Amino acid sequence: MTTLRSFQTEIDEIHHREAAKQRVQALAEQEKLKDAKKTPGKPQTKVAAAETKPAPDEQPTATTAGTEDVTLDDALEQTKIQELLLANDTDKARDLVASVLTRRRGELVFRIGARPAYDKLFAGETTADLGPLQGVARTEEEVEILASRIADVVDELGGKISTLYKTTDGPPRAALLLRLPPPSVALTPEVRCAVVGNVDSGKSTTLGVLTRGALDDGRGRARVSLFRHKHEVESGRTSSVGMEILGFGSAGEPILPPAHGGDVETLRHEKMSWESISIQSAKIVSFIDLAGHEKYLKTTLYGLTSGAPSCVILIVGANAGLIGMSKEHLAIALALSVPVVVCITKIDMTPPNKLAETIKQVTKILKSPGCRKTPVFVKNMEQAVEITEIFAKQRLCPIFQLSNVTGQGLDFLRTFLNLLPPSEGDTEKFAADQPLEYCITEVWSVPYVGTVVDGIVNAGRLKAGDAILFGPDSNGKFESTVVKSIQRKRAPVQSAEAGQCVSLALKRVRRAAIRKGMVIAHKTDAPPPRAVRQFEGQVLILYHNTTLQKNYQAMLHCGAIRQTVRILSMDHPQGILRTGDRATVTFEFISHPEFLKEGMKLLFREGKTKGLGVVTKLL
Repeated sequence: MTTLRSFQTEIDEIHHREAAKQRVQALAEQEKLKDAKKTPGKPQTKVAAAETKPAPDEQPTATTAGTEDVTLDDALEQTKIQELLLANDTDKARDLVASVLTRRRGELVFRIGARPAYDKLFAGETTADLGPLQGVARTEEEVEILASRIADVVDELGGKISTLYKTTDGPPRAALLLRLPPPSVALTPEVRCAVVGNVDSGKSTTLGVLTRGALDDGRGRARVSLFRHKHEVESGRTSSVGMEILGFGSAGEPILPPAHGGDVETLRHEKMSWESISIQSAKIVSFIDLAGHEKYLKTTLYGLTSGAPSCVILIVGANAGLIGMSKEHLAIALALSVPVVVCITKIDMTPPNKLAETIKQVTKILKSPGCRKTPVFVKNMEQAVEITEIFAKQRLCPIFQLSNVTGQGLDFLRTFLNLLPPSEGDTEKFAADQPLEYCITEVWSVPYVGTVVDGIVNAGRLKAGDAILFGPDSNGKFESTVVKSIQRKRAPVQSAEAGQCVSLALKRVRRAAIRKGMVIAHKTDAPPPRAVRQFEGQVLILYHNTTLQKNYQAMLHCGAIRQTVRILSMDHPQGILRTGDRATVTFEFISHPEFLKEGMKLLFREGKTKGLGVVTKLL
């Protein structure tokens, strides 16, 4: 029997290998098309060479090439900046700060002084047990001088600075957030977080408090503004995939609507528009609010697979513990290898013995062989700041204890969200130098506009006015159209790049001609993307109560694709699969062909049956 951990490692290797292969192939095809366009007899080869090579006097910017900059250790750079500031060499310090900020998409956590090692810091050790320190030790006076001088430098660059924490508990140290305002909404960094948890765990209330600023009254006032349908207001349960955004300004402050009274109708209608939040923000956190009820599991699954979230925020009610669908949601997040953050809510109304029981249960589940995560209880601002960059890589799981009524723990969570690395910065997942690939996750018909699609740019760049192909339709064909306009978080933009979530208005396309799971590509001389009806995949059966046989049907989730598939064959000696078995399985889509790529992760389910896998071959 294959363990889930070793299988996940294997499918990650397949995914990375196939993605690298596809990138190389795409670049080779782009070069071929360029060569084909050149007419013989004209000396265009020199022009091409001139286009690909930068001019001798042209220095590569930090955002494009600058491999020397990238290899330079972040801590060494910060130490060098501090030495220049202490020597009062502000010109050199300003140039270095500008270079670092440009490369890091306009945001840097600037650490001053020696700080404890992460294992000591996250274990909550006392100052006497801090052990060996990291970084260069500074006196209290030096910390103040550096904080003052870096503020002047960033101000000259047109940026803002905010103090994340400053402490003299142990060696004097501080962390400052340096941030440049983005030139336009099109370039604002975005972090996508999926919010999951059991019914009545406090998902919508927590989001209401985070995005609206007003605390809850203990009877669900904060969540009312999030509901989209009348039946949700009446039942108090989310049934659809909702989207909420929280903006952070250049100085790190949350962009919140003005304070108002507690009237429910006022709360529902008086909220800031996404456009005004986007315009004021230097960073946006998008929350995909998913349903907690079992009957909406397929909606929740679709939100997790199609939304490409950077992390999953699992909400656990302190009074109930990790029960029901929470375990299901945690299992899905782990299966899809998405980093997990746990928020334990309702700590103000839970008896201390019950809270201790819930904490013990959450810790036990996270440490279990199935999860293999190290729980870190975030109890101060330093922990909240330092865990953001490393929790995903080092299998740490930050745990926040919150009260939406008293506001306890919310500052730590807001700081954590404010510092999360942007989703589009993940170059492993999103490649800007590849041909356009835009995945459709939502479709609407908007009066006086026409058909509008929402989705994620997986690769390449897109501009308003571009000629595009969309498909595949029921016959596997692609149709052509033009992008009329682009919106990002409901604010008009002229272009979009890999990793961004944008809406497109399409020219003269019927609403019925488009469905979720379709892709959009540029209309070029190259052949359109290939649609397949049958494919092979390496799968592991996570759970099935009897046996899986040929012709078995299940719902497949693969990116934005959600369609029933049939098993045509499997390479298992007995011709059947049970829980824990793995095999190479041939699948067939029941209703229509879809656009798939080798290396894409897939999840299939039917009732309580669950399987995890990766696409290995298109047939």
